[in-house]
Amino acid sequence: MARANIKLIKAIRTAARKIQEGTHYQWGHMGGCNCGHLAQELTPYSKREIHEYAMRKSGDWTDQVEDYCGSSAMPMDEIISSMMDSGLERKDMIDLERLKNQEVRRIMGTRGVKLYHNSKEDVVDYMLAWADLLEEKLLADIKLPVNMEYEKEAAL
Repeated sequence: MARANIKLIKAIRTAARKIQEGTHYQWGHMGGCNCGHLAQELTPYSKREIHEYAMRKSGDWTDQVEDYCGSSAMPMDEIISSMMDSGLERKDMIDLERLKNQEVRRIMGTRGVKLYHNSKEDVVDYMLAWADLLEEKLLADIKLPVNMEYEKEAAL
């Protein structure tokens, strides 16, 4: 699963909010689909640019992520590299495109049982649940220093 960090969590929530508020969503458009919207938030590229770069190679997001080469200098590989630099793993992008991460679906409860990867509402719900899960993981990793004087007083 992705490396939980504030930038990534914010980007996922922003992408979900934009889809929810009516920005153009089209699952078959490489810049306007599930991963395309997140890519817009994590990279400086527009929907049009992402789609244009993706069309230079064959396949959908899953194919392109599976064929990713970090040293190719192909624009789509640079986009994927940027997304990975933000904390994503290849599997996260593949899972997002099909809404198939079981941990995310599990925390969605009954809502996560039946999701359609090309439904705006399902994408928004999945992304918000994913952001919540990453936030929980991030908070769980925060360890505050223990005040030794306070512990001594509490023991008395």
